[in-house]
Amino acid sequence: MQRLPRIVVALGGNALSTRGTDPVEIQFERAKRSMSKIASLVSDGWQLAITHGNGPQVGNSLRRVELSQNEVVPLPLSICGAQTQGEIGVILALALGNHLYTSKMDRQVVTVITRVIVDKNDAGFSNPTKFIGQFYTKEQAEKLIREQGWIMREDSNRGWRRVVPSPWPQHIVERDAVVKLLETGAIVISAGGGGIPVIENRDGSLEPVDAVIDKDRASAVLGLDISAEKLVIITGVDMVSLDFGKPSQRDLQNLDLISAKKYLEEGHFPPGSMGPKIEASIFFIEHGGKEVIITSIDQVADAIKGKGRFTKIVDKSPRLSPTDDNLPLFQK
Repeated sequence: MQRLPRIVVALGGNALSTRGTDPVEIQFERAKRSMSKIASLVSDGWQLAITHGNGPQVGNSLRRVELSQNEVVPLPLSICGAQTQGEIGVILALALGNHLYTSKMDRQVVTVITRVIVDKNDAGFSNPTKFIGQFYTKEQAEKLIREQGWIMREDSNRGWRRVVPSPWPQHIVERDAVVKLLETGAIVISAGGGGIPVIENRDGSLEPVDAVIDKDRASAVLGLDISAEKLVIITGVDMVSLDFGKPSQRDLQNLDLISAKKYLEEGHFPPGSMGPKIEASIFFIEHGGKEVIITSIDQVADAIKGKGRFTKIVDKSPRLSPTDDNLPLFQK
């Protein structure tokens, strides 16, 4: 069967767990359901790379570190991220691999623990904004600031949480390996949780840093690095909307690049919700990607074929070259 072009599908962390407290058995069941929808893309012949979030899982990993720090050696955030890549990657690979086997589809599923290069001078390091881990009282937060050196901020009046840098990803370290695996027909799970952020030293060596890379941004960079034609971002709603949740809500079936930027600047897409997905979409298209689809897991198979409920983002303007002067407005 002739292979269709490459596609990156970005799953949210809630593809396995909605609250972060679901037991592994429940996460497996959710993964089976999600992967049954993804399997139809495999049967259609796409060269498929899958990314995923890890918000609930990395929160659990950090909590384990906090609870056991007087008993075992504490682990840094970068290693917790690596652990959850393996944890979620195994669950997804088993769920999808079993589905392919019972459907008699001869495709292998491979999980690649992925490092992602970030700029040590990225503005995100001087202004940490990414909330991670559990909620604390003000008194507990002040103690953690003194004893652990954490940066703590109040989160939506629900308590105090740790915040860490969220730098923009530049390149996927394992991109060549991902391409070679895709060329063999394998489905590749990579850039989990945004990948493990590393900085490149002058001698070319790589050094992990405590930060969290946005999963959708990393998915866009992966797509560009492996020359994917489409980026599909799976979220909790079928379509991107203006005035979401209001009586004036308007769903957007088709969205061009200029309109996407305009709506983003006007505040229609909140930073903690649809905003990063639109930012990632803009970045992907401006730097060579052809199309972004944003939809729910239930709609993904139809959306790839132009059916059902989904939002498609394409470029109707002259293409920009990927130079510093032409970076998207939110990355300058």
